[in-house]
Amino acid sequence: MAEAPEHSSLARRRLAGFKLHMLAYAAAMVVLVAIHVVIRPEQPWFVLLLVGWGAPLAVHCAYAMGLFGGRNG
Repeated sequence: MAEAPEHSSLARRRLAGFKLHMLAYAAAMVVLVAIHVVIRPEQPWFVLLLVGWGAPLAVHCAYAMGLFGGRNG
């Protein structure tokens, strides 16, 4: 059974949004880890940010994959 055109359009928009979120996360983590190594390598403070932003990123991934069900997912 083929997907409706509006469903595939929604899926593409969700995936594009997730890709931007993932790119921002990866770029920020690279910068934060570099700062961590230079400033204070004995205290891994960046891990809190890694997990704190990673959890919403995982939820966004599930949303982009359509795992929440709803009318359009």
